[in-house]
Amino acid sequence: MKRANTPWRPLTAAAVGWTDGGDPLSLDFGDVYYSGDDGLAESRYVFLQGNGLPQRWENEPAGRFTIAETGFGTGLNFLLTWQAWRDTPAAPPLHYLSIEKYPLARPDLARALSAWPGLAPLADELLRHYPGLVPGQHRLLLERGRLVVDLWWEDVADTLSDLAAHGRPMVDAWYLDGFAPACNEAMWQPAVLAAVATLSRPGTSFSTFTAVGRVRRQLADAGFAVEKAPGYGRKRECLRGRLVQPPRPAPGTGSTPWDVPATPFAWPARAAQPQPAALPERALVLGAGLAGCSVAAALARRGVEVVLLEQGALAGAGSGNSQGVLYTRLSPRHSSLTDFSLQSFLFSATFYRALFATGALREGLDGALCGSFHQSADPAATAALSAALLAVPELARVLDPAQAGALLGIDQTVGGYWFPGSGWLHPGAVCRALADHMRIGLLEHCGEITLRRTADSWQASGRDGRSWRAPCAVVATGIDCARTAQLDWLPLQTIRGQTTELPGGAESGGLHAALCHEGYIAPARAGAHCIGATFSPADTDPRPRVADHRANLDQLARAVPQWRAWLQQQDPDTLDGRVGFRCASPDYLPLVGPVPDRAGFLRVYAGLRTNARQDIAARGPYLPGLYLSTAHGSRGLSSTPLAAELLASQICGEPPPLCRELIRALAPARFIIRDLKRNRID
Repeated sequence: MKRANTPWRPLTAAAVGWTDGGDPLSLDFGDVYYSGDDGLAESRYVFLQGNGLPQRWENEPAGRFTIAETGFGTGLNFLLTWQAWRDTPAAPPLHYLSIEKYPLARPDLARALSAWPGLAPLADELLRHYPGLVPGQHRLLLERGRLVVDLWWEDVADTLSDLAAHGRPMVDAWYLDGFAPACNEAMWQPAVLAAVATLSRPGTSFSTFTAVGRVRRQLADAGFAVEKAPGYGRKRECLRGRLVQPPRPAPGTGSTPWDVPATPFAWPARAAQPQPAALPERALVLGAGLAGCSVAAALARRGVEVVLLEQGALAGAGSGNSQGVLYTRLSPRHSSLTDFSLQSFLFSATFYRALFATGALREGLDGALCGSFHQSADPAATAALSAALLAVPELARVLDPAQAGALLGIDQTVGGYWFPGSGWLHPGAVCRALADHMRIGLLEHCGEITLRRTADSWQASGRDGRSWRAPCAVVATGIDCARTAQLDWLPLQTIRGQTTELPGGAESGGLHAALCHEGYIAPARAGAHCIGATFSPADTDPRPRVADHRANLDQLARAVPQWRAWLQQQDPDTLDGRVGFRCASPDYLPLVGPVPDRAGFLRVYAGLRTNARQDIAARGPYLPGLYLSTAHGSRGLSSTPLAAELLASQICGEPPPLCRELIRALAPARFIIRDLKRNRID
């Protein structure tokens, strides 16, 4: 699933035709999406009943239940599963992972689902969260996080191979629902069905509408006990079964698996039914800024008790500005930075929209998802993306200066990108909303906190003598992460940034949305705009400087020439402002993931010093139970929610929200591997 340096373009939507009865038909594969007789009844019979649902939710061990589906199609199986899960009071939290290479365009999806009035409320909710044709992996949080949906807009063979490379089973039930083997042979290849087994926990079930002999034989060969069942309607038979034998080891990926923890999954001696992944009962999170509060909230949603420790005040350091803008990066070509920026931006915009909807954030005071316009200094790149973005209007579109001015309410002299789902937020309010959870215990003003490993847990100790223990700890203290003994090798960069509080006036009162230029400005909060910010690497001066206020005013005047006279009237000696210190990495991607055992890495992967291209089969040695989220730079509002989901999935043994290429691009251990390959590490 490597896209680096290939052209960025939206996905090709499924080519959909319609039968005389109004049912959707795949023109690509010449097959129907569901039965024209009674699609609802067929899906319930084949997939829910075929996997013993919803009865299993009541009878199997408590814990998150994971369903994986090959072929999302119209989403009918998902909506029926969601409906049945809602109607089962004892049902555990549900994780639904679905793979689709050719997703339906939003209008086609809406038309297909309009055939089922009984599912309309759920269908409307799905359409509100639907990611459209943006390539990659998309995580949706529904039902206040009790229902997690991962939509992988990818080839099924690539996706299952990618997930299997993590070396641990993740799935409790499979819906094998690609088009018929005669129409879409690629969905039913032996390698695909072998990966299905590899990703299955002992006792995992499957069901499928087909009864083709080679599919039955391949599933049996992969380790499933397969049985034929009566088919639905005019179909004579279908298949269902359970995994009863250890699957064959997944083939190597041809890349050193340094990102996969060394502890392998052990097949139990007896396994009558799938066993859920064990959650840590308790976790420590160090740092109560955006990164730490996001992780604490993600773990608390999963039932983990969290102790959230902050040496100062909540959101008092890098997350302390009064306003920030949801920001992403567009590029004509794929890269890890571009892809993570886009996927985290889309996730965070939906995530914050939910916080406003529930009242956790207040419109206008805590933020507003009013859209944002980003001036472009690269007309060639803007032109290259203009046509591609037409297929994904929910992500962005290119505007000329007149169009941008009309949306912003102020004149513009350059074109750029309009992001309708973006806006501004008060980071402190976001942190408070995330930390306000019954399973999160927030402790502020702890002073300097030290962290050490004991026999079976991590112990955090405050300067006043208090200490806290948990089997899992997450360090999210920004630039101070490098002060933690286990992380003193991190190549973190300190970047000083100064914002300016600009009093609102008649001139700026017409600003309707956020504007990003060399700096940023958003509609006023409490009568003032937070503008800025300066960018000063390796500058450690904590005091606001008049010269930096003037620099912020000057760059805003260049972005909005009609304000020049008004801004020149501002006296920088009298303006308030704030100095913060961003934490960044050398490649400008955050560091998110388990913390490596540095000495173990240097020993296990020593051969990379002399041959950077060799494939070393050993998995990575990691410090048990220790994780990191830092170096979010100036994009913390956009990056920290999805980073928290990634950490929570790793801690709780769930399917990840990102492909392995992006997980490796975020992993803290990447810098050890990089330096070994360059032979620049002692």
